[in-house]
Amino acid sequence: MPGRIASFAIAASTALVLLGASILPFLTPAYLHVEQQRAGAERFTGYDGVTLDGVTTAIVHDLLLGGDFGAAVHGTPVLNEREQGHMADVRRVVTWFAFLTILAAVGLAVAYRRATRPRAWFWQSVGGGALLLAAVVMSAGVFVLLFFDMTFELFHRLLFPAGSYSFDPLNERLVQLFPMAFWSETSIALSVVVPKGSSVITRRFSSRVSIFARTCTLPRPSSYSATSIRPPCGKSG
Repeated sequence: MPGRIASFAIAASTALVLLGASILPFLTPAYLHVEQQRAGAERFTGYDGVTLDGVTTAIVHDLLLGGDFGAAVHGTPVLNEREQGHMADVRRVVTWFAFLTILAAVGLAVAYRRATRPRAWFWQSVGGGALLLAAVVMSAGVFVLLFFDMTFELFHRLLFPAGSYSFDPLNERLVQLFPMAFWSETSIALSVVVPKGSSVITRRFSSRVSIFARTCTLPRPSSYSATSIRPPCGKSG
């Protein structure tokens, strides 16, 4: 049924866009600085705070905007060839995720424009997608909290070539810059932030749908617009 397919696509797109938006704050220098301090990155690397922030900023820049991950301290590259190769793999995953997120956002914008006012079914689908994302992330958060090492390994096995993501924490900088504590705490924080944001979206759009349901009377199917995704109802959007 086309209506169900459209609703599912909007719900899935909403979940993807919310997830992408929720990840962005965790890539900011402010968050990275605080979390690396908590995870002991200064102690592991031997870098002072300024050097650590500079190296991290350079790596994240290359991850998001392109580069060779060749950040150096006193002329010595921070990451070796294997570490640089792994970060290139990570960038490919991030690029695909960003592409799909942007595509989902465009799809939501198109669906919104095509949906007939007041778009109650559209907002209901958006709220459903937010609710689904919250449930999935909360469940994943509990699993991560209980079985972090297993989850971390499974995640890497699914996305990266075998053996390309194993590094020696005594000699290789990538796992010193981003220790396991960094990832476990970030995963837990993400599992809190995403459901919180999703619940706000769900409550907001559920209230809109309730208002529409009380004030709107649907016309007969014969009066549906041939260009609309759903039947028109009311004048306010």
